[in-house]
Amino acid sequence: MSSDPRDQFSRPLRDLRISVTDRCNFRCPYCMPKEVFGADHAFLKDPQLVSLPELVRIVGAFRKLGVEKVRLTGGEPLLRVDLPYFVKVLKQDLGVPDVALTTNGWLLQKHAASLSEAGLDRLNVSVDSLDETKAGKMNGLGFKVSRVLAGIDTAAAQGLPVKINCVVQKGINDGEILALCDYFRQRGHSLRFIEFMDVGNTNHWSPEQVVPALAIIAEVHQKWPIEPVSPAYRGEVASRYRYTDGKGEIGIISSVTEPFCKDCHRARLSADGQLFTCLFAAKGHDVLGTLRKGANDEELSEYIANIWRGRHDRYSDERAELIAKKEPRVKVEMSYIGG
Repeated sequence: MSSDPRDQFSRPLRDLRISVTDRCNFRCPYCMPKEVFGADHAFLKDPQLVSLPELVRIVGAFRKLGVEKVRLTGGEPLLRVDLPYFVKVLKQDLGVPDVALTTNGWLLQKHAASLSEAGLDRLNVSVDSLDETKAGKMNGLGFKVSRVLAGIDTAAAQGLPVKINCVVQKGINDGEILALCDYFRQRGHSLRFIEFMDVGNTNHWSPEQVVPALAIIAEVHQKWPIEPVSPAYRGEVASRYRYTDGKGEIGIISSVTEPFCKDCHRARLSADGQLFTCLFAAKGHDVLGTLRKGANDEELSEYIANIWRGRHDRYSDERAELIAKKEPRVKVEMSYIGG
């Protein structure tokens, strides 16, 4: 078995993103709109979820294939009570060099210390607005952003490196770009602006709602001059820019206007053990089912490797053509497989 499988475009497998739960305590319209994910929505039950021992075996199989980074997502990953212990296992037992977590930050004050003690390497927290009313609208339930900001402060005090994720939508929060930059550069946190993407089928995406990366860069540069930074590693998602006054940096994730499919090394595992080879994929591959049918560790790795070898996803590169052809495409929901 090849320990370093390559897909149809010679892209290696280096990054695994795991949705540890499909549940979330927010209802952000661009991810889990409350009109779709309401009180009667059928979330996964415990037997359907990947258990911690199963997660350990699955990550072990990915490690044999070259995975060096594991990012824990959701839903909201901090709703899973065994998460800090899983982080500890990833670091100490499986030797994952880079373990990260993406969270909405609502429960961060409560869990920051245990995550730090477990060995979490870094943290991404979603902050789409500093305005309480607007933030409440963007999280769908009126939750106060002040609690999220307090959680960020707590995590930073625990020594956890924090990056901030902000999804920019035209006419919604694009007027806060400079305010967000100012707030987080004063606190030493890198801020990453994310173009509003057509993930899933429920977020009512349209190209007109996208604020292009170049427009964001120009606006920031006019206020605080910035200059590009070389990628820290091959396949880095964000294009990074440092403030020339030395007060940190910003990042831009431009999946819509400047796709980066050619260097995508990421696989995604859903909370029920389906492997997706693209954020915009229509269907997954049943890794958990293969494990539960009795596959040993070698067979599990080979199953995953064969999926990766057949991978030819490049949706962001093809988006414009598909839109022009008006070809509808059913895509997995982001809340199901994480970002």
